[in-house]
Amino acid sequence: MEFPSKLIEQAVQAFTRLPGIGRKSATRLVLYLLQQEKEESEQLAGSISKMRTDIQFCSICHNVSDEKTCSICTNSMRRNQVICVVENIRDLLAVENTQQFNGVYHVLGGKISPIDGIGPDQLNIASLVNRVKEQDVGELIMALSPTIEGDTTVFYLSKIMKDLSVKITTIARGVGFGGELEYVDEITLGRSIMTRQPFDHLLQE
Repeated sequence: MEFPSKLIEQAVQAFTRLPGIGRKSATRLVLYLLQQEKEESEQLAGSISKMRTDIQFCSICHNVSDEKTCSICTNSMRRNQVICVVENIRDLLAVENTQQFNGVYHVLGGKISPIDGIGPDQLNIASLVNRVKEQDVGELIMALSPTIEGDTTVFYLSKIMKDLSVKITTIARGVGFGGELEYVDEITLGRSIMTRQPFDHLLQE
């Protein structure tokens, strides 16, 4: 598709770099913005720019936050003794949207994948170990996607935590093996959280 303006072409190209946005969708978005008041486009651009410059990562759980510590970690109504370990922010949001979990989180920032060159040192594992050692943590819920990489990460974490007095559980296998957590429907994910199992039980199967 030929555009009469190089500026429109550049804007369309910028939108197509977003996940799930093809050229046709990008064109519709650009033309929509072009038809709106100038202030609306400026507000959108300003919001994105401010997000990128001002966003922080929680010093405790590595969740995204407007402050040094996120709103979940500072919420006195949450159960600090139960930590749900997730791969990324998307998975945190997926679990939170089930409204079945009232503990806190720890975002690893990925999962162990030797083929991709991702080892334990590239993940937020050391800070998780420190939380377990320094806080009165009774349970770690391993809410990682049921893939080979996810299971490898859970196995590694269980090994380095074996001498610590913390219970390690995993979400129930209502989530099919090989699936990505962020795409699981909220009801299934919520039930998996509520019916979590001790990790040692899975090793014996």
